[in-house]
Amino acid sequence: MTGAEVKALKDDELKLTVAKLRTQLFEMRTKRVTETVNDTSQFSKVRKDVARILTEQTARQKKAAPKK
Repeated sequence: MTGAEVKALKDDELKLTVAKLRTQLFEMRTKRVTETVNDTSQFSKVRKDVARILTEQTARQKKAAPKK
């Protein structure tokens, strides 16, 4: 997921996507303990996607907040 794709999402879609990614990350960690994981690079990719979304959410909140 690129930054442009994240910026194109609506607020509700951002919340839903970050929830899905966190669930996916949890499932991947569980599989790592119980089984062998074929593609370990997915861990960093999912974490970076979560970070991108959280960064965009924070930026939108700051932009929407009234300035004093």
